[in-house]
Amino acid sequence: MSQPLSPPARKPANPHFSSGPCAKRPGWSVSNLENACVGRSHRSKDGKAKLADVIERSKKILGIPADYRLGIVPASDTGAVEMALWSLLGHKPLDILAWESFGQEWVKDVTDELKLADVRLLKAPYGSLPDLESVDFSHDVVFLWNGTTSGVRVPNGDWIKDDRQGLTICDATSAVFAMDIPWEKIDVLTYSWQKVLGGEAQHGVLVLSPRAVERLESYKPAWPLPKLFRLTQKGKLIEGIFKGDTINTPSMLCVEDALDSLTWAESIGGLPGLISRSEANLNAIAKWVEQSDWADFLAEKSETRSCTSICLKIIDSWFTSQTPEEQAKCATQLAKLLEKEKVAYDIAPYRAAPPGLRIWGGATVETADIEALLPWLDWAYNTIKAESIAVV
Repeated sequence: MSQPLSPPARKPANPHFSSGPCAKRPGWSVSNLENACVGRSHRSKDGKAKLADVIERSKKILGIPADYRLGIVPASDTGAVEMALWSLLGHKPLDILAWESFGQEWVKDVTDELKLADVRLLKAPYGSLPDLESVDFSHDVVFLWNGTTSGVRVPNGDWIKDDRQGLTICDATSAVFAMDIPWEKIDVLTYSWQKVLGGEAQHGVLVLSPRAVERLESYKPAWPLPKLFRLTQKGKLIEGIFKGDTINTPSMLCVEDALDSLTWAESIGGLPGLISRSEANLNAIAKWVEQSDWADFLAEKSETRSCTSICLKIIDSWFTSQTPEEQAKCATQLAKLLEKEKVAYDIAPYRAAPPGLRIWGGATVETADIEALLPWLDWAYNTIKAESIAVV
């Protein structure tokens, strides 16, 4: 089907569709940070009050049980995941699930760095999930809720057993605040402000269930732990971490920005409002994909499609007949052309993912901007295709 090569008339009001750091919330301005506790100690009364406010409001919005702990930790989601893996694993055999780039990173962590011997890898290619029914919950289990680089999420928590003996450790950085997390199924969960909240980078969040705390207080890993990973002292949980007494110095500008994001989240109806906005963005793209003759979701099943990191593959025979190198070049040209036209920034796929597009659809992105972007995708693809065919 031929398409006109004249560009669409309307552009997205906000062309920021990066999968991290993600678009700031609608109406954001740097002036919103004017009350930041800068130039003060983060351990001052005012500084700790700000940190504690982030913790309590986050727990309330997310519906985290009262007996769970939430703490702000260093080094973004990666730091929070590393802290959990290094502090908790080794007590039981491990099942680890991987179906995209970051899941593979955690596999390297436990096999190459921690050198755990009793590890079972449940793996799937981009677009699919591993067999969730084969997970052994007498083991510890490490998994992602949402694959940020594949656009594939677990459909729900029904596959996680209530009577599990091991701990469930979940990297949910691109899911939290956009997807419903069944907390009774989760023992450890990590995320960062830079995803669905559109916050600033370098700060992670670690959520612990009572079962995880019990493990921390009763088990000591065989390997030494760096200071940044230490969650216990003399066999007891360091409770201050979960009350705003952070392990290292946080950016109080980032803390103020997180508070601004949480205030916005509350103003749109809390978690239901955030989820609704993300799902609306996915639905807009799904309607477009149904009519597209060149694009499809990378996620093979509709129930596993992410509503945040929405990954698309190119199915047009002109594209699929090319070599992998040519396909990668085409996908790069597509993203560059959209950036040149100032309609979409940073929507190239992750470097290890199949060639295509990755569009962030988290709650800070307006559905109207998604809808304005879609005709530009058609225009850009058909422009590149036409130019390539003309050269040949």
